[in-house]
Amino acid sequence: MAMERECTPQGYLCRWRWLAIAILLAVGIVACDTKDDATIKVGILHSMSGTMAFSERDLVDVLIMAIEEINASGGVLGRQLEPVLADGASNWWQFSKEAERLIVQERVAVLFGCWTSSSRIAVKPIVERYEHLLFYPLQYEGLEQSPNIIYTGATPNQQIIPGVHWALENIGQSVYLLGSDYIFPRAANMLIKDQLKNRGIEPLGEMYLPLGSSDISRAIEDIRRLKPDLVFNTINGDSNIAFFNGLSGLQETKVVSFSIAEPEVLAIGIDQMLGHYAVWNYFQSIDSPENRQFVSAFKARFGKERVVNDPMEATYIGIKLWVQGVAAAGTFDPLRVKHALGYQSLNAPQGIVSVDMGSQHLWKTVRIGRVQSDGQFEIVWRSDSPIRPTPFPKYHSRSIWLQRLQELKYR
Repeated sequence: MAMERECTPQGYLCRWRWLAIAILLAVGIVACDTKDDATIKVGILHSMSGTMAFSERDLVDVLIMAIEEINASGGVLGRQLEPVLADGASNWWQFSKEAERLIVQERVAVLFGCWTSSSRIAVKPIVERYEHLLFYPLQYEGLEQSPNIIYTGATPNQQIIPGVHWALENIGQSVYLLGSDYIFPRAANMLIKDQLKNRGIEPLGEMYLPLGSSDISRAIEDIRRLKPDLVFNTINGDSNIAFFNGLSGLQETKVVSFSIAEPEVLAIGIDQMLGHYAVWNYFQSIDSPENRQFVSAFKARFGKERVVNDPMEATYIGIKLWVQGVAAAGTFDPLRVKHALGYQSLNAPQGIVSVDMGSQHLWKTVRIGRVQSDGQFEIVWRSDSPIRPTPFPKYHSRSIWLQRLQELKYR
């Protein structure tokens, strides 16, 4: 009956569809692991067009580089990897459609992809339906956990919560909230307002822009009039260019961003970004042998003018962990690989990361950086050690968080 309700008015077609999926899974059509295939297909699902291509193309480049490295070292279980690219086109429904195509028609062994929470939420039921595996590389609002997703970006307690705490302690306590109009910025600001309320602080203003919009005039007028110490910025995509250009000259207001990193700094303009802040787990400026090798390899492959950022490094971590999981499981089967991943750690460019078996997120170090004149971030604060991921912050129960998320009514 549940399947009929989901697929009404053609419930009987739905039952046949689920039967077909079960048969495909049983004979290995959906997740190919046969020995006579020359390569293993790896699904890459990112926006190559639309407003989010501004950020997502870089993640595709990192995956291509990583696959080339893996193949050059002998592949995985004696097999070469073949990247299969799909364009999410900055539309959540396109992500859903392309995820299903990659799994069913292209028969990929794994998916790497999504940037916005809207795209991840759209793909989540697809990978769950087909018992497949998605590696999601972005910091996000948390309040989610799926058995079919490995989250290699930050949870709120690894980015938003410590970033807000540090900014209120070190910059100021008059705050303006600005974000794109979809689930991540609204949920992130819900978490931020919880922290502000705990300190007795009311935000001076709160505004959301349509994703991709360049009409920033009302927000800039607000900020010039209210003169906040801090803008907590959760704008995604190329709307950031209009925002920071409009903000030029307001030296007294500092911006703390949760989706701006090195490539965006160069695209927006160093002069507009100088002295502003971002909160991540990784910055290109980290001085370690592993990071120097990662940065050098990327520049050698794609050009010395290119830079790397946190979502790119989280993408790189994801595919390296997947290879370790495949090797440990002795198979490309998504479910068996997933179980093996619960025991994996990696000496990554950012430092040691480990998969948290309970949540399928990563233990990660938190860092706060300030934009310098060379376009890189000076790390002004970092956590003492990797922080355990908490996708559902502990000060509410999971049921309350899910209720609050539902009340936002935003994809």
